[in-house]
Amino acid sequence: MNTAGSASELKVASIQMVSSADLKENLATASRLIKAAADNGAKLIALPEYFCLMGLKDTDKVNARENLGSGPIQEQLAALAKEHEIFLVAGTIPLVAKDLNKVLNTTLVFDPNGLSIGRYDKIHLFGFQTKTERYQESETIEAGDIPGIIKISANQETWTLGLSICYDLRFPELYRALGQVDCHIIPAAFTYTTGKDHWEILLRARAIENQCYVLASAQGGIHQNQRRTWGHSMLIDPWGQVLANLPEGEGFISGVLSKEKLNEVRSKLPALAHRKL
Repeated sequence: MNTAGSASELKVASIQMVSSADLKENLATASRLIKAAADNGAKLIALPEYFCLMGLKDTDKVNARENLGSGPIQEQLAALAKEHEIFLVAGTIPLVAKDLNKVLNTTLVFDPNGLSIGRYDKIHLFGFQTKTERYQESETIEAGDIPGIIKISANQETWTLGLSICYDLRFPELYRALGQVDCHIIPAAFTYTTGKDHWEILLRARAIENQCYVLASAQGGIHQNQRRTWGHSMLIDPWGQVLANLPEGEGFISGVLSKEKLNEVRSKLPALAHRKL
């Protein structure tokens, strides 16, 4: 398997899907795209929000929920991470919540041995309504309350990763609370309506203000339930430049995280060191 060319670099990939209401079909698609990204040399791969299920009804995910540490979704994700010797940031999966009528919308991180090493439960729940669209995640999702951050070791370097999900992107205080990271990883399923106007601006803002990489993995297309998602999975550097972008449809983008680039940006414009509040 290919790796990034320098010990101070990490090759990453972001997978984009147009998930359906068929769990097995989605897992097969995710497996195929993970293999393709790993064969291309990625050592860390991120899946999108709701990668395993975009149900015909919002309540479908409640029926697919799993207990932490067991279930076919988690078992397959662990096996994929181990098979391809990658860190897998597994989009979101529905986990059992305290409220039996809801789920936790959870990102799990698996290491190259297939072990679950990190978890983040989505804190901010999307609500949006127009004459033609309505989304109210709080009706079927229980909010988390602990920010997500994880450290991994790869290529003889330690990488600090921030974990957030979709609507979290609109709350910059969450990213400030996480402190200095090398990369924010953001699985999402932004609607077409909001994404076309806000998605790239918000992603680049989070990269610029936190002087870090942003790796965003998105849903991108028209789904079986007729929902349309914006796509545009991206890798953005600490200066806010878009390094890779997949507008629509399934596939993956890849690129390299560089410690040298992080240090360069933070030294020439030490905004993080200049903070007063």
